[in-house]
Amino acid sequence: MTLEMTAFDRGVRPVAQIVFPDKAKAILGFQPVPELQARIDELAGKSTEGQLTDAERAEYEGYVRANKFTAILQRLARQMSAADA
Repeated sequence: MTLEMTAFDRGVRPVAQIVFPDKAKAILGFQPVPELQARIDELAGKSTEGQLTDAERAEYEGYVRANKFTAILQRLARQMSAADA
């Protein structure tokens, strides 16, 4: 884990401990709606081929950041669920 990830984890964990007890299952099961996933997949393909417009690149970067944030929340939810088991 990088220093940035460690710092982020330390900063977010106290808030997660407040929110997650009731929501961990929902966070772990979260999946984007099919229409959104299709759009992300479309942009990912265009990115791989170097064919994104500036607007599409900005949109795709937003989805990439959101995905990273969701992955962090899911990791924290898994850790907290395992600790409660």
